[in-house]
Amino acid sequence: MPTILLRRTLSKMCAALTPRESGEHIVRHAKYVKVLPAGVDRLVEEIVGGLISKRIDVANFSQHELHPKPSDGHAANWIFVVDTLNFCFWTPHNYTKYKVNGYTGYFALCAAINRAMADGLDITNPEFYSKMELSTLSNIFRPDDAETKIPLLEQRLECLHQVGERLLSKWQGSFEHVVKAANHSAVALLQLIVDEFPCFRDQAEFAGERVSILKRAQILIGDLWSCYRGEGLGYFEDIDKITMFADYRIPQVLVHFGSLQYTPELLELLQKDTILQNGDAMEVEIRGASIYIIEQVKDAVLEILKQKHPAIDVRNVNSILIDQYLWDYRRAHAAELEYIPFHKVLSIYY
Repeated sequence: MPTILLRRTLSKMCAALTPRESGEHIVRHAKYVKVLPAGVDRLVEEIVGGLISKRIDVANFSQHELHPKPSDGHAANWIFVVDTLNFCFWTPHNYTKYKVNGYTGYFALCAAINRAMADGLDITNPEFYSKMELSTLSNIFRPDDAETKIPLLEQRLECLHQVGERLLSKWQGSFEHVVKAANHSAVALLQLIVDEFPCFRDQAEFAGERVSILKRAQILIGDLWSCYRGEGLGYFEDIDKITMFADYRIPQVLVHFGSLQYTPELLELLQKDTILQNGDAMEVEIRGASIYIIEQVKDAVLEILKQKHPAIDVRNVNSILIDQYLWDYRRAHAAELEYIPFHKVLSIYY
Protein backbone atom coordinates (compact mmCIF):
# COMPACT_ATOMS: atom_id res chain seq x y z
CA MET A 1 0.00 0.00 0.00
CA PRO A 2 1.53 3.36 -0.99
CA THR A 3 2.73 5.45 1.96
CA ILE A 4 0.43 8.40 1.17
CA LEU A 5 -2.62 6.12 0.96
CA LEU A 6 -1.61 4.39 4.19
CA ARG A 7 -1.42 7.75 5.99
CA ARG A 8 -4.80 8.80 4.62
CA THR A 9 -6.37 5.53 5.73
CA LEU A 10 -4.83 5.80 9.19
CA SER A 11 -6.05 9.37 9.61
CA LYS A 12 -9.52 8.56 8.31
CA MET A 13 -10.36 5.91 10.94
CA CYS A 14 -13.82 7.37 11.53
CA ALA A 15 -12.21 10.71 12.53
CA ALA A 16 -10.71 8.88 15.48
CA LEU A 17 -7.21 8.21 16.71
CA THR A 18 -5.70 4.90 15.61
CA PRO A 19 -5.53 2.19 18.30
CA ARG A 20 -1.82 2.87 18.94
CA GLU A 21 -2.40 6.63 19.09
CA SER A 22 -5.41 5.99 21.32
CA GLY A 23 -3.32 3.98 23.78
CA GLU A 24 -0.76 6.78 24.00
CA HIS A 25 -3.46 9.44 24.44
CA ILE A 26 -5.32 7.44 27.09
CA VAL A 27 -2.20 6.72 29.16
CA ARG A 28 -1.14 10.35 28.94
CA HIS A 29 -4.46 11.48 30.47
CA ALA A 30 -5.19 8.48 32.72
CA LYS A 31 -6.39 9.02 36.29
CA TYR A 32 -7.08 5.45 37.40
CA VAL A 33 -4.23 3.39 35.92
CA LYS A 34 -0.47 3.68 35.78
CA VAL A 35 2.11 2.03 33.53
CA LEU A 36 5.19 0.75 35.38
CA PRO A 37 8.38 0.51 33.27
CA ALA A 38 9.94 -2.23 35.41
CA GLY A 39 6.93 -4.45 34.76
CA VAL A 40 7.11 -3.69 31.05
CA ASP A 41 10.73 -4.87 31.11
CA ARG A 42 9.66 -8.15 32.77
CA LEU A 43 7.10 -8.68 30.02
CA VAL A 44 9.76 -8.02 27.39
CA GLU A 45 11.95 -10.75 28.94
CA GLU A 46 9.01 -13.15 28.96
CA ILE A 47 8.18 -12.53 25.29
CA VAL A 48 11.78 -12.76 24.09
CA GLY A 49 12.11 -16.08 25.93
CA GLY A 50 8.88 -17.32 24.36
CA LEU A 51 10.04 -16.44 20.87
CA ILE A 52 13.42 -18.11 21.33
CA SER A 53 11.82 -21.29 22.68
CA LYS A 54 9.10 -21.29 19.95
CA ARG A 55 6.34 -21.12 22.56
CA ILE A 56 5.28 -18.03 20.61
CA ASP A 57 4.77 -18.88 16.95
CA VAL A 58 2.37 -17.94 14.16
CA ALA A 59 1.59 -21.64 13.60
CA ASN A 60 -0.08 -21.98 17.00
CA PHE A 61 -3.47 -20.69 15.80
CA SER A 62 -4.21 -23.28 13.13
CA GLN A 63 -2.75 -26.03 15.28
CA HIS A 64 -5.61 -25.68 17.76
CA GLU A 65 -8.16 -28.44 17.19
CA LEU A 66 -11.12 -26.03 17.06
CA HIS A 67 -9.61 -23.59 14.57
CA PRO A 68 -9.81 -24.00 10.79
CA LYS A 69 -6.77 -24.89 8.75
CA PRO A 70 -5.51 -22.64 5.93
CA SER A 71 -6.59 -25.31 3.45
CA ASP A 72 -10.22 -25.23 4.63
CA GLY A 73 -12.38 -23.50 2.04
CA HIS A 74 -14.64 -22.08 4.74
CA ALA A 75 -11.79 -20.69 6.88
CA ALA A 76 -12.21 -16.96 6.15
CA ASN A 77 -15.98 -16.96 6.52
CA TRP A 78 -15.70 -19.12 9.67
CA ILE A 79 -13.30 -16.59 11.20
CA PHE A 80 -15.63 -13.74 10.25
CA VAL A 81 -18.66 -15.37 11.89
CA VAL A 82 -16.73 -16.32 15.02
CA ASP A 83 -15.26 -12.84 15.48
CA THR A 84 -18.65 -11.27 14.83
CA LEU A 85 -19.80 -13.22 17.90
CA ASN A 86 -16.57 -13.12 19.90
CA PHE A 87 -17.68 -11.14 22.94
CA CYS A 88 -18.93 -11.45 26.52
CA PHE A 89 -18.88 -15.04 27.76
CA TRP A 90 -19.64 -14.22 31.38
CA THR A 91 -22.63 -12.99 33.36
CA PRO A 92 -22.55 -10.93 36.57
CA HIS A 93 -23.01 -14.04 38.72
CA ASN A 94 -21.36 -16.67 36.54
CA TYR A 95 -17.93 -15.89 35.12
CA THR A 96 -16.68 -19.16 33.64
CA LYS A 97 -19.52 -21.68 33.59
CA TYR A 98 -20.84 -21.38 30.01
CA LYS A 99 -19.55 -24.55 28.35
CA VAL A 100 -19.91 -26.37 25.05
CA ASN A 101 -18.39 -29.83 24.75
CA GLY A 102 -16.35 -29.07 27.85
CA TYR A 103 -14.86 -25.83 26.46
CA THR A 104 -15.38 -22.44 28.14
CA GLY A 105 -15.40 -18.84 26.91
CA TYR A 106 -14.15 -18.18 23.39
CA PHE A 107 -13.44 -21.86 22.75
CA ALA A 108 -17.03 -22.69 23.71
CA LEU A 109 -18.06 -20.33 20.90
CA CYS A 110 -15.76 -22.12 18.46
CA ALA A 111 -17.09 -25.50 19.58
CA ALA A 112 -20.69 -24.34 19.12
CA ILE A 113 -20.03 -23.09 15.59
CA ASN A 114 -18.23 -26.33 14.67
CA ARG A 115 -21.08 -28.38 16.15
CA ALA A 116 -23.60 -26.42 14.08
CA MET A 117 -21.59 -27.19 10.94
CA ALA A 118 -21.47 -30.87 11.90
CA ASP A 119 -25.25 -30.74 12.37
CA GLY A 120 -25.58 -29.60 8.76
CA LEU A 121 -26.29 -25.91 9.39
CA ASP A 122 -24.77 -23.53 6.84
CA ILE A 123 -23.62 -21.27 9.64
CA THR A 124 -20.81 -19.53 7.71
CA ASN A 125 -23.19 -18.50 4.90
CA PRO A 126 -24.78 -15.03 5.27
CA GLU A 127 -27.80 -16.28 3.32
CA PHE A 128 -28.44 -18.44 6.36
CA TYR A 129 -27.41 -16.28 9.31
CA SER A 130 -28.75 -12.95 8.00
CA LYS A 131 -32.26 -14.40 8.35
CA MET A 132 -31.66 -16.62 11.36
CA GLU A 133 -34.30 -16.71 14.09
CA LEU A 134 -33.49 -16.37 17.77
CA SER A 135 -34.61 -19.93 18.50
CA THR A 136 -32.12 -21.26 15.95
CA LEU A 137 -29.25 -19.28 17.41
CA SER A 138 -30.25 -20.38 20.91
CA ASN A 139 -30.06 -24.00 19.78
CA ILE A 140 -26.66 -23.42 18.15
CA PHE A 141 -25.35 -22.08 21.45
CA ARG A 142 -26.99 -24.73 23.62
CA PRO A 143 -24.68 -25.31 26.59
CA ASP A 144 -23.54 -28.47 28.30
CA ASP A 145 -25.50 -27.31 31.34
CA ALA A 146 -29.04 -26.37 30.29
CA GLU A 147 -29.25 -23.79 33.09
CA THR A 148 -26.20 -21.80 31.91
CA LYS A 149 -26.87 -19.89 28.70
CA ILE A 150 -24.56 -17.72 26.63
CA PRO A 151 -24.97 -14.02 27.52
CA LEU A 152 -26.34 -11.34 25.17
CA LEU A 153 -28.01 -13.81 22.80
CA GLU A 154 -30.30 -11.17 21.25
CA GLN A 155 -27.34 -8.86 20.60
CA ARG A 156 -25.45 -11.70 18.92
CA LEU A 157 -28.39 -12.26 16.61
CA GLU A 158 -28.49 -8.55 15.76
CA CYS A 159 -24.79 -8.63 14.90
CA LEU A 160 -25.23 -11.64 12.62
CA HIS A 161 -28.19 -10.01 10.85
CA GLN A 162 -26.26 -6.76 10.41
CA VAL A 163 -23.08 -8.23 8.96
CA GLY A 164 -24.93 -10.85 6.91
CA GLU A 165 -27.19 -8.31 5.24
CA ARG A 166 -24.20 -6.09 4.43
CA LEU A 167 -22.19 -8.95 2.95
CA LEU A 168 -25.12 -9.92 0.73
CA SER A 169 -25.95 -6.38 -0.41
CA LYS A 170 -22.41 -5.23 -1.20
CA TRP A 171 -19.85 -8.06 -1.02
CA GLN A 172 -21.43 -10.93 -2.95
CA GLY A 173 -22.02 -12.81 0.28
CA SER A 174 -18.36 -13.47 1.07
CA PHE A 175 -16.02 -11.89 3.60
CA GLU A 176 -13.12 -12.87 1.34
CA HIS A 177 -14.19 -10.09 -1.02
CA VAL A 178 -13.81 -7.56 1.80
CA VAL A 179 -10.34 -8.89 2.57
CA LYS A 180 -9.26 -8.74 -1.06
CA ALA A 181 -10.57 -5.18 -1.42
CA ALA A 182 -8.00 -4.11 1.18
CA ASN A 183 -5.20 -5.11 -1.21
CA HIS A 184 -3.02 -6.78 1.47
CA SER A 185 -3.19 -3.81 3.84
CA ALA A 186 -4.22 -4.55 7.42
CA VAL A 187 -4.91 -0.85 7.99
CA ALA A 188 -7.17 -0.63 4.94
CA LEU A 189 -9.00 -3.80 6.01
CA LEU A 190 -9.46 -2.41 9.51
CA GLN A 191 -11.01 0.71 7.99
CA LEU A 192 -13.31 -1.37 5.80
CA ILE A 193 -14.49 -3.47 8.74
CA VAL A 194 -15.19 -0.38 10.85
CA ASP A 195 -16.98 1.38 7.99
CA GLU A 196 -19.00 -1.56 6.69
CA PHE A 197 -20.00 -3.30 9.93
CA PRO A 198 -21.02 -0.94 12.78
CA CYS A 199 -21.04 -3.73 15.37
CA PHE A 200 -17.24 -3.75 15.09
CA ARG A 201 -16.96 0.01 15.73
CA ASP A 202 -15.41 -0.14 19.19
CA GLN A 203 -14.65 3.51 19.97
CA ALA A 204 -15.15 6.00 22.78
CA GLU A 205 -14.77 9.66 23.71
CA PHE A 206 -11.88 10.24 26.08
CA ALA A 207 -10.08 13.42 27.16
CA GLY A 208 -11.23 15.43 24.15
CA GLU A 209 -10.48 12.78 21.49
CA ARG A 210 -12.34 9.95 19.84
CA VAL A 211 -10.28 6.89 20.64
CA SER A 212 -10.32 3.53 18.87
CA ILE A 213 -9.93 0.27 20.77
CA LEU A 214 -11.32 -1.98 18.00
CA LYS A 215 -10.77 -5.29 19.77
CA ARG A 216 -12.97 -7.47 17.55
CA ALA A 217 -12.05 -5.74 14.29
CA GLN A 218 -8.36 -6.19 15.01
CA ILE A 219 -8.68 -9.76 16.26
CA LEU A 220 -10.52 -10.56 13.03
CA ILE A 221 -7.49 -9.41 11.06
CA GLY A 222 -5.15 -11.10 13.50
CA ASP A 223 -7.01 -14.39 13.16
CA LEU A 224 -6.85 -14.21 9.37
CA TRP A 225 -3.12 -13.53 9.50
CA SER A 226 -2.59 -16.33 12.00
CA CYS A 227 -4.78 -18.89 10.22
CA TYR A 228 -3.05 -18.36 6.87
CA ARG A 229 0.33 -17.87 8.59
CA GLY A 230 0.87 -14.52 6.95
CA GLU A 231 0.48 -15.89 3.43
CA GLY A 232 -2.14 -15.70 0.68
CA LEU A 233 -5.38 -14.26 2.03
CA GLY A 234 -3.57 -13.69 5.33
CA TYR A 235 -0.69 -11.67 3.90
CA PHE A 236 -0.69 -8.04 5.04
CA GLU A 237 2.29 -5.84 4.28
CA ASP A 238 1.52 -3.62 7.30
CA ILE A 239 0.45 -6.23 9.85
CA ASP A 240 2.69 -4.49 12.40
CA LYS A 241 0.11 -1.67 12.57
CA ILE A 242 -2.39 -3.99 14.29
CA THR A 243 -2.26 -3.66 18.07
CA MET A 244 -3.28 -6.10 20.79
CA PHE A 245 -6.95 -6.95 21.32
CA ALA A 246 -7.99 -5.09 24.46
CA ASP A 247 -10.31 -7.30 26.47
CA TYR A 248 -10.98 -7.96 30.15
CA ARG A 249 -8.49 -10.81 30.68
CA ILE A 250 -5.14 -9.53 29.33
CA PRO A 251 -5.08 -6.74 31.96
CA GLN A 252 -4.94 -9.43 34.65
CA VAL A 253 -1.65 -10.64 33.13
CA LEU A 254 -0.32 -7.09 32.86
CA VAL A 255 -1.08 -6.47 36.54
CA HIS A 256 0.48 -9.83 37.43
CA PHE A 257 3.73 -8.89 35.68
CA GLY A 258 3.70 -5.48 37.38
CA SER A 259 3.40 -3.46 34.17
CA LEU A 260 -0.10 -2.14 34.93
CA GLN A 261 -1.22 -0.70 38.25
CA TYR A 262 -4.71 0.33 39.38
CA THR A 263 -5.41 3.16 41.80
CA PRO A 264 -6.91 2.09 45.15
CA GLU A 265 -10.24 3.57 44.02
CA LEU A 266 -10.36 1.51 40.84
CA LEU A 267 -9.11 -1.65 42.53
CA GLU A 268 -11.78 -1.41 45.21
CA LEU A 269 -14.46 -0.96 42.58
CA LEU A 270 -13.25 -4.01 40.63
CA GLN A 271 -13.07 -6.12 43.77
CA LYS A 272 -16.74 -5.34 44.42
CA ASP A 273 -17.64 -6.75 40.98
CA THR A 274 -19.11 -3.42 39.93
CA ILE A 275 -20.48 -3.56 36.39
CA LEU A 276 -18.98 -0.72 34.36
CA GLN A 277 -20.61 0.86 31.34
CA ASN A 278 -18.98 0.62 27.93
CA GLY A 279 -17.16 3.92 27.39
CA ASP A 280 -16.72 4.61 31.12
CA ALA A 281 -13.39 6.35 31.78
CA MET A 282 -12.16 3.52 34.00
CA GLU A 283 -12.89 0.92 31.34
CA VAL A 284 -11.30 2.99 28.59
CA GLU A 285 -8.18 3.56 30.69
CA ILE A 286 -7.69 -0.15 31.39
CA ARG A 287 -8.07 -1.08 27.75
CA GLY A 288 -6.06 1.86 26.42
CA ALA A 289 -3.21 1.16 28.84
CA SER A 290 -3.23 -2.47 27.69
CA ILE A 291 -2.69 -1.36 24.09
CA TYR A 292 0.04 1.08 25.14
CA ILE A 293 1.93 -1.52 27.18
CA ILE A 294 1.90 -4.18 24.48
CA GLU A 295 3.08 -1.66 21.89
CA GLN A 296 5.95 -0.75 24.19
CA VAL A 297 6.75 -4.42 24.68
CA LYS A 298 6.63 -5.09 20.95
CA ASP A 299 8.99 -2.23 20.14
CA ALA A 300 11.48 -3.35 22.80
CA VAL A 301 11.30 -7.01 21.77
CA LEU A 302 11.99 -6.16 18.13
CA GLU A 303 15.01 -4.09 19.10
CA ILE A 304 16.42 -6.89 21.26
CA LEU A 305 15.88 -9.47 18.54
CA LYS A 306 17.63 -7.35 15.94
CA GLN A 307 20.62 -6.77 18.21
CA LYS A 308 20.99 -10.15 19.95
CA HIS A 309 18.98 -12.74 18.00
CA PRO A 310 19.26 -11.89 14.29
CA ALA A 311 18.33 -15.46 13.30
CA ILE A 312 14.72 -14.87 14.42
CA ASP A 313 12.53 -13.60 11.60
CA VAL A 314 11.13 -10.35 13.00
CA ARG A 315 8.54 -10.17 10.22
CA ASN A 316 6.46 -12.61 12.27
CA VAL A 317 6.88 -10.74 15.56
CA ASN A 318 4.02 -8.39 16.30
CA SER A 319 1.36 -7.43 18.83
CA ILE A 320 -0.92 -10.21 17.57
CA LEU A 321 1.44 -12.96 18.69
CA ILE A 322 2.18 -11.20 21.97
CA ASP A 323 -1.54 -10.88 22.70
CA GLN A 324 -2.19 -14.53 21.84
CA TYR A 325 0.63 -15.65 24.13
CA LEU A 326 -0.56 -13.54 27.07
CA TRP A 327 -4.16 -14.67 26.55
CA ASP A 328 -3.02 -18.30 26.66
CA TYR A 329 -0.85 -17.46 29.68
CA ARG A 330 -3.92 -16.21 31.56
CA ARG A 331 -5.83 -19.42 30.81
CA ALA A 332 -2.88 -21.60 31.82
CA HIS A 333 -2.41 -19.66 35.08
CA ALA A 334 -6.09 -18.94 35.79
CA ALA A 335 -5.98 -20.03 39.43
CA GLU A 336 -2.76 -18.13 40.08
CA LEU A 337 -4.18 -14.92 38.60
CA GLU A 338 -7.59 -15.20 40.24
CA TYR A 339 -6.56 -12.72 42.94
CA ILE A 340 -6.55 -9.97 40.30
CA PRO A 341 -10.11 -8.81 39.54
CA PHE A 342 -11.06 -8.20 35.93
CA HIS A 343 -13.19 -5.27 34.86
CA LYS A 344 -16.73 -6.26 34.01
CA VAL A 345 -18.66 -4.71 31.14
CA LEU A 346 -21.64 -6.28 29.39
CA SER A 347 -20.71 -5.26 25.86
CA ILE A 348 -20.70 -6.55 22.29
CA TYR A 349 -17.20 -5.14 21.77
CA TYR A 350 -15.24 -7.69 23.82
